[in-house]
Amino acid sequence: MSDLTSGPDDHRDHRGHRHITRVAAPEGVHPGTGYSHVAWGTGRFIAVSGQCAFDEQGRIVGEGDAAAQARQVFENLRRCLAAAGAAFDDVVKLTYFVTDIAHLPAVREARDAVIPADLLPTSSAVQVAALIRPELLLEVEAFAVLPVPPVPSPAG
Repeated sequence: MSDLTSGPDDHRDHRGHRHITRVAAPEGVHPGTGYSHVAWGTGRFIAVSGQCAFDEQGRIVGEGDAAAQARQVFENLRRCLAAAGAAFDDVVKLTYFVTDIAHLPAVREARDAVIPADLLPTSSAVQVAALIRPELLLEVEAFAVLPVPPVPSPAG
């Protein structure tokens, strides 16, 4: 039997909606550490471009400091999700691009500060040769599903 970490019958998001199912370990698949293997949802799809550690003025936050950059990246993701009316519990997929795989613990720590363990999305981590600026250590993109509010029935 699959290990459902959350689903339509056991989790409501911050708005009280049930719209995303996450499967930590489908039958026959070894459980991952710190992510779900499968997630799906019903609603409006949201794609957030890869976010880097830029502040509102375009300055790099935390040059040489993966933890500081990761915190800024997740703050930028939060702001982008909010612009679409979404939040971290709507996220179904995160992709991490890091210049050194040794930065992953800092990324996971920043992620864990904003996403509870029972709502971990699917994820992929890729070590890359470089990002858009040499001072950048990581980039994270997100996909989310936002529930579509029910259409009110006409007064009869």
